Amino acid sequence: MRGSAACAAPPRDDGAPRVVLATDLDGTFVGGSPRQRAQLYDWLLRHRDEVMLVFVSGRGQAHMRDLARSIGLTPDYMIGDVGTTVESGQGGHAPALAAVTRWLDSRWPAQAPARIDEVMRRHPGLPEQEGVSGRRKSYFLGSDALAAEDAAAELRALGFDVLVSDDRYFDVLPRGVQKGPTLLRTLRALRLPLRRTLVAGDTLNDLSMFRSGFSGVAVANREPRLEQALRGRQRVHLSAHPGAAGVLEALQRFHATGGGRTWLHNW
Repeated sequence: MRGSAACAAPPRDDGAPRVVLATDLDGTFVGGSPRQRAQLYDWLLRHRDEVMLVFVSGRGQAHMRDLARSIGLTPDYMIGDVGTTVESGQGGHAPALAAVTRWLDSRWPAQAPARIDEVMRRHPGLPEQEGVSGRRKSYFLGSDALAAEDAAAELRALGFDVLVSDDRYFDVLPRGVQKGPTLLRTLRALRLPLRRTLVAGDTLNDLSMFRSGFSGVAVANREPRLEQALRGRQRVHLSAHPGAAGVLEALQRFHATGGGRTWLHNW
């Protein structure tokens, strides 16, 4: 899309960007047509000094770095692995994120993977995903809904959270750790005003961002169960545009108002 990565956004005079965009990737920031994606990325490049960009994804940090290089748009921060990892977009762990990293470590004891494996061996219909990173264990949701419910109940009894999304993925996470809580802690660690943050997503693993009190946009290709969960929720816009086009629609309005919410609609 672009030749070289844009630099991270400098702060405004009051120490904060005009807008923080915290966006899911698959189906959202990289969703829609090539033209729609190009329009979003071009707009961000033109306003890069006013927008702090945060990738918030179920993907790992390596994937997000590769994506940033491919589109020539470097995020300021990257929250990956369904909220279980966080890094600076420039690489590594920024000093401001040390407290967030300690919190994530405290939620995922060394014996957690072995305890989860012991449970999941009793549920072979939920095959493990290969190459998953972060403080989590991830599986594919099989066709046996009862087995998934049983596995989830066992894991929750052990102190883990279970997140099913897109009717395909079964993630086992540290209790209280998802995209929303990690984003909230990250922004607070950076001393950023939460009212200037716009979140964007399309599946149930984005729901915790919408529930964390931010203004948000759910793009048109959203998972039906996400739409059901968001119906009637304040400060959420259910866009009629898919992927990147839905993000751009909401971002332009949010940017124009400096974080104002009067344009938000949710029917």
